[in-house]
Amino acid sequence: MARPLVAEIDLAALRHNYQLALDCSPAGTAVAVIKANAYGHGAIAVAAALADLAPAFAVACIEEADELVAAGIRQPILLLEGFFTADELPRILRHGYEIVLHSGWQLEQLAAFLAGLQVTDAVLNIWLKVDTGMHRLGFAVEEAAMVYRRLQTLPAIGKITLTSHLACADDLSSGTTPAQLQRLQALQQELDCPLSLANSPAIMGWPAARQGWLRPGIMLYGASPLGAEQAQSGQLQPVMRLRSELISVRWLPAGEAVGYGARFVTQRPTRIGVVACGYGDGYPRHAREGTPVLVNGVRCRLAGRVSMDMLTVDLSACPDAQVGDEVELWGAELPVNEVAEHCDTISYTLLTGLLPRVPRRYLQMDVQKVTDGRLEQVEAAMPR
Repeated sequence: MARPLVAEIDLAALRHNYQLALDCSPAGTAVAVIKANAYGHGAIAVAAALADLAPAFAVACIEEADELVAAGIRQPILLLEGFFTADELPRILRHGYEIVLHSGWQLEQLAAFLAGLQVTDAVLNIWLKVDTGMHRLGFAVEEAAMVYRRLQTLPAIGKITLTSHLACADDLSSGTTPAQLQRLQALQQELDCPLSLANSPAIMGWPAARQGWLRPGIMLYGASPLGAEQAQSGQLQPVMRLRSELISVRWLPAGEAVGYGARFVTQRPTRIGVVACGYGDGYPRHAREGTPVLVNGVRCRLAGRVSMDMLTVDLSACPDAQVGDEVELWGAELPVNEVAEHCDTISYTLLTGLLPRVPRRYLQMDVQKVTDGRLEQVEAAMPR
């Protein structure tokens, strides 16, 4: 019998969440962000499941894009960090990848590459990134119009979309977001070009940002990006359910320590369960005492330090639990955001940190009929 730890991926929930994002778009356009292996859910399977809904996908780099193309994904793919070296540009042009252009050195290398082309009917779409206040990547607002107009003079350049990234969109009381919106929207009006500004928190919490191309990321996977509850938060459906089983149950008398470092000490006779899941699977080693887990649907608490392959739980709330009983580490009944709070981190970290040795099991449901049979091939190729 295989180790019982598995990540169940509900593709119907994924599609629901994408449609929820799409419903927020006046233009009906949303590029599905599936970087970092679709936030740990499996980029190829996620792309296949959204193939009939999403007109484009976004990834971080060319390697992630190449993986999708090799699996048969045919939608346009946006490289969110653009290119890192000029030798990627022939491949980008050949596959029709769209690129985020964020720095002067990229502009110069792109111009040199395009000037050296002999004859081509290829078109390169550019997403011109503007630094409206996050100060991470992007051209200064003052120079963006000049860069835009220079791009228009280059051969093989197709559509140019203005884009930026919001620093504080998860805080609905922040004054930073309105200021960023105003800067990019003023520039867009000057240049009269397409726009993309709204990431997941902006889609859910800032209606003024819902212009042009939306970029749903974490919300696709059912985790709210907002610090406070909001109307749409309750409509998200969790996509990943990380579940395992109890592989040992034992009684310990009062005064006994559990796990590395003897951090947890029983205060009374206590049943301790051992779960097949640890930091070698991506569950955070720094999870605090009392982090919730569900045993047979009953809330129990983490007891002791997480090991590489196992973690231990206090079964006081579930006195009838036995070896083989189901444990949910996060999922529909135990939100990943709640677990993340106990681990002093965010849901993004937990989902993207799930390691390859954890099998992904795809719940196809009605998705199977819209993926032209590709999902079976995709699932067979996923790591087990």
